[in-house]
Amino acid sequence: MKKYLLFVFVLVLVSCKDFLVLEPENQISENVFYKTEADFETAMIGMYGELQTLHDISNLFLTEVTTDNMRITNQLSNPPADRVEIDEVNLTSTNGFVNTIWGSCYKTIARSNNILSRIDDADFDESKKSQFKGESLFLRAYTYFYLVRLFGDVPIVKVAFRSPGEVADYDMGRKPVSEVYKLILDDLQESAGLLNAGTGLSKSRASLGAVKTLQGKVYLTQKEYALAATVLLEVQQMNLYTLSTDYGQLFSVGNDELPESIFEIKYLTGNVGEGNSLTTNFSYGHTIVPTLDMIQAYEVDDLRKDASLADSLLAADGNYATYEEKYIRKFYDPTAELQFDGGINVLPLRYADVLLMYAEALNETGKTTEAHDFLNMVRDRAGLGSLSGLSKPEFALALERERRVEFLAEGHRWFDLVRTGRAQEIINNYYISQGLSFRVEDYELLMPIPQSERDIDPDLSQNTGY
Repeated sequence: MKKYLLFVFVLVLVSCKDFLVLEPENQISENVFYKTEADFETAMIGMYGELQTLHDISNLFLTEVTTDNMRITNQLSNPPADRVEIDEVNLTSTNGFVNTIWGSCYKTIARSNNILSRIDDADFDESKKSQFKGESLFLRAYTYFYLVRLFGDVPIVKVAFRSPGEVADYDMGRKPVSEVYKLILDDLQESAGLLNAGTGLSKSRASLGAVKTLQGKVYLTQKEYALAATVLLEVQQMNLYTLSTDYGQLFSVGNDELPESIFEIKYLTGNVGEGNSLTTNFSYGHTIVPTLDMIQAYEVDDLRKDASLADSLLAADGNYATYEEKYIRKFYDPTAELQFDGGINVLPLRYADVLLMYAEALNETGKTTEAHDFLNMVRDRAGLGSLSGLSKPEFALALERERRVEFLAEGHRWFDLVRTGRAQEIINNYYISQGLSFRVEDYELLMPIPQSERDIDPDLSQNTGY
């Protein structure tokens, strides 16, 4: 990984010329870059831009197809091996989706480190510098949180490399999960002191609301339920976010800057290299579809079912794609004229998640009666009746079902099941119900470290079992 991190590239605008030049970041920093506010704004765009890769189809293969939510369609006669590995719970260290996620995360980390290591020496408005620094800390924490949940122990890199010698001297060994979480929480705490509440900012940029929402998710994962409840209540008390009245609008064309969105990844159709592949992978018989078990998980009259699933989809050319399996309707862009060029934003942090995480934290701290109110807010939006009188274990199961249907195809299911210790039971029971021999073993609760990284750095250890 040492060589990999050294040769991270960014797009930089050179002088006043109307073209972009690719240069190694260590050369850019030595010559013309990281001096002005405009330079840092360009670097920020490059840092955020890598999230388009992180939240595209690789994310859903590792967080949805690995579960009882989604599977490879029967219409693929000869699916690629890396997709079959995931579908059959047989991941290897050469899997392309694993490689993509690992690489995307460390590119984002490298770009955030480049900003953080240089911004204090830059000469422009201090309030703007604080904003850029807070955003960079948030994204570094956000990315490490993704890594630690998938891979466990991972290398921690907090510096920007300016020479091959610095890379060679740096300790790239995997660090314990506890150290990774300390970095995440430290970064978020510092970020919270630098960012404002989010008013006037695009929701594709980090805000205090995004920081606190992520803090709540981290605390929930660590089973620090009281801390999670405190910070998630603070998000609610900002009075900046509400549930969108139309659930389907969250995943449709024009879903920019909705009141439910706390942090979003922007995509742009039109063959400009800014689109996502979700439209292609969710339609025309391509790749992945919801499982029958997932389809049957919706209650009668749940408005989210029709907003999430479809029997047919209308393409930009006026033709319908129809087959015997359900499509994922979410993120389907009928205006995209090219494959892999969808323009619908992805919302990794939204207000419904705040409410359901808060309900979970309340339930786990013995406030089950109070927790019902926040679960029922989400159910009410879905057109469902309120739940009442559930015991703590009953409420936990109801919440698990609610999160499943609320967040289908949004990359939550694997993390939810692992967090609650239910992954093996739920997923293995699903395979048994389908007459399949696949099973999730203990070691498979972590993903393999990419072999390509270990080939570069033999000291990078592999997770047990791979």
